[in-house]
Amino acid sequence: MKRKSYPLRLHPDVYAALERWANEEFRSVNAQIEFLLADALRRQGRLRDAVPTGDESTDQS
Repeated sequence: MKRKSYPLRLHPDVYAALERWANEEFRSVNAQIEFLLADALRRQGRLRDAVPTGDESTDQS
């Protein structure tokens, strides 16, 4: 599956917190952001369950 690239600007403190969290869970920052977004969308019933969570190593950026 081809991934959509999207430029994202974050406050340095937000990025640092994401980076720490991603490291704790052995993910890249990109995978952590994708995981968090997919989780939030699922919780709101806006995303089907078959969409990858960001844990997969198929990043094609």
